[in-house]
Amino acid sequence: MNDSVQAIPLVNLLFVFIPVIAVIGIQVKWALDYKNALYAVVRMLIQLLLIGYFLTFIFDSNSAWLVLAILTVMLFSSSWIALSTIKTQRLILFKHAFWSIVIGGGSTLIVVTQAVLNLQPWYWPQYMISIAGMIFANSMNSVSLAVERLYAEIERDVPFEKARNIAFQASLIPIVNSLFAVGLVSLPGMMTGQILSGISPLIAARYQIMVMCMIFGSAGISSACFLVLAKPKLIK
Repeated sequence: MNDSVQAIPLVNLLFVFIPVIAVIGIQVKWALDYKNALYAVVRMLIQLLLIGYFLTFIFDSNSAWLVLAILTVMLFSSSWIALSTIKTQRLILFKHAFWSIVIGGGSTLIVVTQAVLNLQPWYWPQYMISIAGMIFANSMNSVSLAVERLYAEIERDVPFEKARNIAFQASLIPIVNSLFAVGLVSLPGMMTGQILSGISPLIAARYQIMVMCMIFGSAGISSACFLVLAKPKLIK
């Protein structure tokens, strides 16, 4: 198999913004709020360009303390972003979101990196930071869906236990759908990237199984922890 990855010239990369511009154009035409989407795209572009240079430095430094610092920033950031769907009690619920992602995402990260992959050294930056990013991002999304749905149900005067169950199920919908679709509808990012880089599809499939299990587990545990920890603040 081809062991090289095809480089994308910057000029060619510009073409991928055509569908992005089309979507923003639709938002403008339909008098929708296009500014948030435009801001998100610009921010994504800047963040990814910067992180490319930053990760190069981190990988070259090979420092355990630097990796731990990055993981800490990721945890705090994901916990704050997870609560962006609510307008009240965000500061109060922040610690619950943080510990939920620490418990769900952190425990899953340890299992994957130290038991499944058995990283040597344990903090191997290329693996640790990349895998932590996937885990914490999915935990963040799960908590965000859970808190949004929980608030919606409580506002409808649904009893907390029933609202909690509905919120938990709702938080898992994207993950469960991706479990059904993987291999049939989609080839997820890690598997696609490995295949494009020349890795055997059989090896890529093993990694993707690991990824699907870790995002399901971390997302479910994180959202469940949040729904339990947040009960005293939300119950009526």
